[in-house]
Amino acid sequence: MLIFKSKSHGSYVHSMELVMAKDYSRRDFVRIGALGAAAAPVLAAQTTAGMPQTDVKSADAVHRPVILCSRGEAWGRKVLEPAWQTWLEKRSMLDAVERGANVVELDPEDQSVGYGGWPNEEGVVELDACVMAGPFHQCGAVAGLQNIKTPSSVARLVMERTDHILLVGAGAKQFALRFGFKEEELLTEASRQGWLKWKAGLSKEDDWLEPGEKRIYRPTGTINVLGVDDRGDLFGITTTSGLAFKIPGRVGDSPIIGAGLYLDNEIGAAGATGRGEEVIRTCGSFYTVSKMAQGLSPQAACEAACRRIIEVNGGKADFNVKFIAVNKAGETGCAQLKGSEGTHLSCISAQGLQAQQGTIQMAK
Repeated sequence: MLIFKSKSHGSYVHSMELVMAKDYSRRDFVRIGALGAAAAPVLAAQTTAGMPQTDVKSADAVHRPVILCSRGEAWGRKVLEPAWQTWLEKRSMLDAVERGANVVELDPEDQSVGYGGWPNEEGVVELDACVMAGPFHQCGAVAGLQNIKTPSSVARLVMERTDHILLVGAGAKQFALRFGFKEEELLTEASRQGWLKWKAGLSKEDDWLEPGEKRIYRPTGTINVLGVDDRGDLFGITTTSGLAFKIPGRVGDSPIIGAGLYLDNEIGAAGATGRGEEVIRTCGSFYTVSKMAQGLSPQAACEAACRRIIEVNGGKADFNVKFIAVNKAGETGCAQLKGSEGTHLSCISAQGLQAQQGTIQMAK
């Protein structure tokens, strides 16, 4: 039996005391050591934080360690360079992906995640996030979290400091406050103005449907940050403010393990963005990882997940969903239902920052 006594949530099970029973194996002890700040030496090529010029290419192999996110070059650089620097300094991939997620959560310029995110129909910002750590297949999540800017960090604490997986609403907020998170207003003026504009047309664009009424798809947005360390261990975070102007209490795919995020440390990791209800009903990220388990590349697995959503919708999809994926070897993939040409996935490694195009599975 192993007892963890974590003394800080700043890095994964760091500064912890280990109590081992006599039957605890040396092999297990070594795997636990991989999670600490001194997990393993890094390649000589990683000793500098300087990044070469961005390379734009199709989804492809990127040698591990690698960190990727579900954004193109501009946001990819903002997210991944701090994440990579954290990896170089701490040798903790979980710290690195959390750092990348926090960048977007704290930036009011992004209205789909964290501070400044789109509010619900009552003008209240509700945040969702989940985290997974591959070596012990652990996970944590929060949903409907109000007044806390970094839900991914709270989700990590749920994983590390409780025997639960998902905390919601007021309970999630109280949990965060107990660990010293600051209660803050999340609605910015820009998001408030967008909400007021939507309110003017509320009767036409709310979520309360009359029989036969067609759904109106409003802004969605999320970010997935996935990482593979130099040992091949996988870590991931998905974080969002959810569907703009949603019914209060609505929860999409982002905090749902197997929907907005899933990983298997022997296979790979996947994350989803876009129309959360569609990802939930197809178990999208789990489906993507299961396809990699069957031998598909991350790219082919993402495309298969997109096709599955199109299939369950009768060949039609008037919404968008995007999947990103990475396997233990550091090969990556990206596909979405709809969209424009350009970069839809960014990766960073010792070779620098790469903005990748992925593929578009056009639905009718």
